[in-house]
Amino acid sequence: MTASYITEQIRGLPASPGVYLFKDAEGNIIYVGKAANLRHRVSSYFGAGQKLTPKLQRMVSRVNDLDCFVAASEQEALILELNLIKRHHPRYNVRLKDDKTFPYLKIDTAEDWPRVHITRRLEEDEGRYFGPFASAKSVRQTLKLIKGIFPFRSCSRTITGTDTRACLDYDIGHCLAPCIGAVSRKEYAEVINRVILFLEGKQERVVAELKSKMNQAAETLDFERAVRLRDQIQAVEQVVEGQRIATTVKGEQDVIAFAGDKDQACVQVFFIRSGKLIGRESFSLQGTRYEEPSQIMTSFIKQFYASSPHIPPLLLLQHPVEDTAMIQGWLQSKQGGRVNIQVPRRGNKRQLVNIVAENAQQGLEQLKIKQLASPTALSAALEEIKRELRLPRLPSRVEGYDISDIQGMAAVGSMVVFDKGKPKPAHYRRFRIKTVSGIDDYAMLEEVLKRRFKRAGGASDAWAILPDLVLIDGGKGQLNAAREAMRQMGVDSIPTASLAKENEEVFIPHKKEPIVLPRSSPGLQLLQRLRDEAHRFALGYHQRIRKRQTFASALDTIPGIGPKRKRALLRQFGSVKAIREASIEELATARGMTRSLAQKIKEYL
Repeated sequence: MTASYITEQIRGLPASPGVYLFKDAEGNIIYVGKAANLRHRVSSYFGAGQKLTPKLQRMVSRVNDLDCFVAASEQEALILELNLIKRHHPRYNVRLKDDKTFPYLKIDTAEDWPRVHITRRLEEDEGRYFGPFASAKSVRQTLKLIKGIFPFRSCSRTITGTDTRACLDYDIGHCLAPCIGAVSRKEYAEVINRVILFLEGKQERVVAELKSKMNQAAETLDFERAVRLRDQIQAVEQVVEGQRIATTVKGEQDVIAFAGDKDQACVQVFFIRSGKLIGRESFSLQGTRYEEPSQIMTSFIKQFYASSPHIPPLLLLQHPVEDTAMIQGWLQSKQGGRVNIQVPRRGNKRQLVNIVAENAQQGLEQLKIKQLASPTALSAALEEIKRELRLPRLPSRVEGYDISDIQGMAAVGSMVVFDKGKPKPAHYRRFRIKTVSGIDDYAMLEEVLKRRFKRAGGASDAWAILPDLVLIDGGKGQLNAAREAMRQMGVDSIPTASLAKENEEVFIPHKKEPIVLPRSSPGLQLLQRLRDEAHRFALGYHQRIRKRQTFASALDTIPGIGPKRKRALLRQFGSVKAIREASIEELATARGMTRSLAQKIKEYL
């Protein structure tokens, strides 16, 4: 379609609330938006001199047709927008990943003997729903937790009370066996009510009720039931203790923050009930590139709470939402009560939002690692490394090297191995620098590589396998030192590269200028992971050696304390600090020690 056709379509749009749809040349819906004034909102994309983000510029260039739905109100338009995004998953919308199939916990309260089970359908019935959960794993963990505390049935059999035998759950105390008539409906209903209170975060009420029942059982000498109730109390109290958070908060609230990278974001939701963190979920958003934080937060709030059976009276957000009054009104209509949206700037609430934001950042890093570790991503990364570094074959085995020391002290080297893009810790090796004194990283690197390739001859273990690529942590100087060591060992035919941390530049032999890969490049990200793993491995070894040296040097000054007594003290007390804090009597109990030596240690330390 021509630009003039789109202009004519815009002129025909009503100045009323509604939803607009942009379509490409193939008729695919690429964007769904909501507007209080359809004509004004849609024209803002196509008017001359409009300042659009790069993402919107690309989208507008692909628009070939548009459609709209008129709504009676902006809230009605919001609901329609959410349904259309969920149905079509338009490419240019910020959207929840896999939001069609969020799992929930459901309690069929209308049944005579209610079950607690997992469902993916949120229906308008008498059941109680809890969720949505981010994944099946998450909801299964919650079900396993409550099943371990409360003895409700998990089977789907028809309960008559006349079965001759109960299942294994009854034998291990995880079910009250209504199938054989071992429990009354009243007692079973009490258990289900406790489960509901527990999932609502009202564990103190559960504990109070259980204690009352336990005392009654003890008074009537029903000690077996009293013990069972005591165990439930202890289990609930352990959960409550684990849910305590350092920040002082009151009432019910959801705390939401996210961390983004390129076209995806990880959103963390903490569910706070009565000052306790009763649960948290992590969700992935797609299509976030070039979007403002407020737009990302708005999209998540709309899509998440459209699928949530419960909305707390307070939402604490990392960023404000757009159209706050309209969204607040929509949430209140769903909740049936007041819902307040806050973006705290200071105090306990801000501290809590910061905690959630830190968790979101960690979740994003884990998400990126999982994505990079997928077979497709690894294959693309290895192909890119082969192409950009001009390697003769795919780098299936890559060895990474690093040196760690402080002013030449306790110098060590590390060798880590990635096989087909994945770490292979069984083939990692550590090197204590033996021939180099002082500060000379180049010489240390040469020593490590010579010792590594000296063992590459006829050995039958991991040493015998030659890498397809050697990666050095450093710049051109480190690369040249590595090449010289490998030349002397006769393995200079093995491709070698170095990765400089400051600008993430890749150096290869016989090329003066570095190779600069895009930061989003899967090949660069894989090389960074290998480099960082070599650094981590070397640093850990260096710190252990420094700790041992610090321990040894502190005791070396004490007359009468030789290597054997030092080892005995280390085994028994673990550190110089613990030895310093031990009494003379405790020191004297170590192997090879006497009271006079213990007295001398106390004087010196």
